[in-house]
Amino acid sequence: MVVKPWVVQKFGGTSVGKFPRQIADDIVKQYSGEYKVVVVCSARSTDTKEEGTTTRLLKAASECLEKNDYKEAVEAVRRDHVSEAEAQIGDEAIREQLVKDIHGECDTVERFLEAAQVIDEVSPRTMDSIMSAGERLSCLFMAALMNDRGLRAQCVDLSRVIPMGHDVGRGGLDQDFYTFLTERITDAVCAAGDCIPVVTGFFGTVPGGLLGGVGRGYTDLCAALCAVGVGADELQIWKEVDGIFTADPRKVPTARLIGQITPEEAAELTYYGSEVIHPFTMEQVIRARIPIRIKNVLTPGGAGTVIFPDDNSRPGEQTPLHPPERLPPASAAAPKLPTAVTIKKDVLVLNVHSNKKNHSHGFMARVFGTLDRWQLSVDLISTSEVHVSMALHSSLPESALRDALAELRQHGSVDVTRKMCIVSLVGKQMKHLVGIAGRMFTTLAEAQVNIEMISQGASEINISCVIEERDALKALNVLHQRLLCQVQQPPLMS
Repeated sequence: MVVKPWVVQKFGGTSVGKFPRQIADDIVKQYSGEYKVVVVCSARSTDTKEEGTTTRLLKAASECLEKNDYKEAVEAVRRDHVSEAEAQIGDEAIREQLVKDIHGECDTVERFLEAAQVIDEVSPRTMDSIMSAGERLSCLFMAALMNDRGLRAQCVDLSRVIPMGHDVGRGGLDQDFYTFLTERITDAVCAAGDCIPVVTGFFGTVPGGLLGGVGRGYTDLCAALCAVGVGADELQIWKEVDGIFTADPRKVPTARLIGQITPEEAAELTYYGSEVIHPFTMEQVIRARIPIRIKNVLTPGGAGTVIFPDDNSRPGEQTPLHPPERLPPASAAAPKLPTAVTIKKDVLVLNVHSNKKNHSHGFMARVFGTLDRWQLSVDLISTSEVHVSMALHSSLPESALRDALAELRQHGSVDVTRKMCIVSLVGKQMKHLVGIAGRMFTTLAEAQVNIEMISQGASEINISCVIEERDALKALNVLHQRLLCQVQQPPLMS
């Protein structure tokens, strides 16, 4: 008997909301002939995260504490899922059971919210219970749709995969915890037997709540742990784009699909504005030598982009999947270019100039101590003995920023520049390209783009600068054209 290899497929909320039949017919059904497929789903969204189930549930939790009518947010979730069930599920018995399950989930959420309103508190455990309903609703729907369309599927609820009272130990959510969690998830997935497990991206209740402990990227992490647990040939992250591009193709007409990218490059792109995949999620999978492939739900036959830690790997042109293979040594002669350019908007620049009452090390310690107290995260930093410039995301709470500024003014003069953005050139080969920084800044200067601040990462795979937000589109295009396109220009020395 031939044992099929595993593949784990993660689908985001907008994909589940907009393209459920394509997922069932064109992706899961096609792969299930050759592979044992695990499907991991986020909570459904219609068009954007702002209109999605998770956002509505968060709104309901907030409104119940403010003594507002939280039921309307829950009813919006109920109406959306019932309407989709009636529109998509043809088999009457499957449809009726799904609608019954939807009402049961929404009724449970309302009971949690009612209790929270009475005691005037939404604890992390209560929030986890409320939030987990979004993923359960999504997976109940997708499992029902697959069964309706001739596949044998089963919803696998991971919301209680961590035992009640489980002690995570002094290390908190450390690698030992994730190893334990991987084993529990694997047991739940394998319990589905011959059915396709449709797994909730929301896994268990953790100290401080899953949203606080992991963040909204928990579905990607769940898929990664599934892939590690079953020893998958590949982890597929399905989006509404063909993969990772050299720049945002909606803004840069000459942007190209990247066949292969390293985890380090993908992490830099994620941090500096491109939604790829969370670095910690990549770490879990790459440690197990499992490739990650970013693919498009609308073009499932496309190659996508492979994330794998080997500079000389074949860029995975083929589907079905395979781990990347080494290219022959002749590939080393290929021209070296940066990998991608990206923009992070909504940035403000904070300049602090010492009043010279402190030694330089004391000045720096006080500046960073203030930022830590007010939980302000710095994206870029440039320092001298008596001056420090920092780029921060401007979505920070205004009250925290105001209080931090008042404290910083005790140590020197402070000024704030808003409506800025960070433009980053990313590429693992850049450390070997003599003159790449000069060409980047010269290109911006020739385009009349003023540079407010410059920074190069310690990893040497990213060069970033801060410019005015109004110049973002121009900077993105000129840098891509001059530095990432195969045009006749003086070669960079390597």
